[in-house]
Amino acid sequence: MAVFGLGLASLGRPEYLNVGHGAALGDDRSVEGLRRRCESVCDAAWEGGVRWFDAARSYGLAEQFLGGWLAARGIGAGDVTVSSKWGYTYTADWQPHAEVQEVKDHSAAALARQWPQTEALLGPWLRLYAVHSATQESGILDDAQVLRDLAALPVPVGLSLSGPGQADTLRKALEIRVEGQPVFSAVQATWNVMEPSAGPALAEAKAAGWTVIVKEALANGRLAVPSPATQRLGPRPGVAALAAVLAQPWVDVVLSGAVTVEQLRANLTARTAPAPDPDRYAPLAVDPQTYWRRRAAMPWT
Repeated sequence: MAVFGLGLASLGRPEYLNVGHGAALGDDRSVEGLRRRCESVCDAAWEGGVRWFDAARSYGLAEQFLGGWLAARGIGAGDVTVSSKWGYTYTADWQPHAEVQEVKDHSAAALARQWPQTEALLGPWLRLYAVHSATQESGILDDAQVLRDLAALPVPVGLSLSGPGQADTLRKALEIRVEGQPVFSAVQATWNVMEPSAGPALAEAKAAGWTVIVKEALANGRLAVPSPATQRLGPRPGVAALAAVLAQPWVDVVLSGAVTVEQLRANLTARTAPAPDPDRYAPLAVDPQTYWRRRAAMPWT
């Protein structure tokens, strides 16, 4: 049965591209203000039974916030699963409306720099280290040195996906071996009722024994609020959209991207909500190229 995790993309830095993020975050976007908010949402997640927490090097100070929270709460390494990602560097430096928020680099040098940073902050709890937003265009799946370095890490290795080519990238990753052994054993991908195109490939990954993690189940907040487009999901479209993901037989973990305790608690109610009829939400799906183009145009707030 799929479980909820908490993704920290919107909690470790003062801006993100989720709909309504700025309004939910409020005026206190200082480092300490974000730290307190992150800790309060993590506390609510823990109280709600969440035991998987996901960060990334590019999520501002998310790894630092998470490591500090785990240590302060005395959470043992065997009581929680922490995943993080490398391949992007946060460059906004806490500046509002920075023109460039993060820079992608899937080189061996970037891995050599970022892995020790993650290990220093999350080492005792870290159970999965993933390539952040792997695509075929980035070249990482053809870089023999990076693949060898990933295979040599002391934790399982995964990859997160983005863009309209998620399925093709995943299928290529499923075949990659170093010295006869698979490099990857987990995937984090976008799947929601607006962008379900990766579903068949995710089912293949699950059948191959991989851990399957779904991110952006609410389409960066577009499915979280009632609108003409989401009427098919009923009066609580966000809960219905999450229930639709939880109902997929191949999913292991669904990440909540909540930025408030109230959002987190509302997300968790999807565990007991009936899954909507696929025939009802199928018309919400859009062409993947269109979906990802619209996502790229969303503002950071």
